[in-house]
Amino acid sequence: QVQLVESGGGSVEAGYSKTLSCVASGLTFNQYGMGWFRQAPGKEREFVAAFSWSDGRGHYGQSAKGRFMISRDNAKNTIYLSLNNVKPADTAVYYCAADFRGGDDADPNLWDFWGQGTQVTVSS
Repeated sequence: QVQLVESGGGSVEAGYSKTLSCVASGLTFNQYGMGWFRQAPGKEREFVAAFSWSDGRGHYGQSAKGRFMISRDNAKNTIYLSLNNVKPADTAVYYCAADFRGGDDADPNLWDFWGQGTQVTVSS
């Protein structure tokens, strides 16, 4: 079965950086758009960044532009999310997601598979 396993979460001070990883298994990696969402307490799940399956390019949600970077290692079936210059507002559970031949949608309901999430807590 499909598994997405995130790692790299934890505590970080504001202004510093942290990198999250997501390893995918049970799917054909190059047939999926892969991305990241996050969810803060009491808020809806929010699109962060993703690779589109159609052109392989990364695209970002508004909160991530200029500070976060998505990258991938196809040989390892892994995507990464580098969180730079983090802010307390970045505190959330970060989820990895896969979308069959997609990856363009900011609506989490349109994605097919999800990881269990990894908590990132930013202190001021």
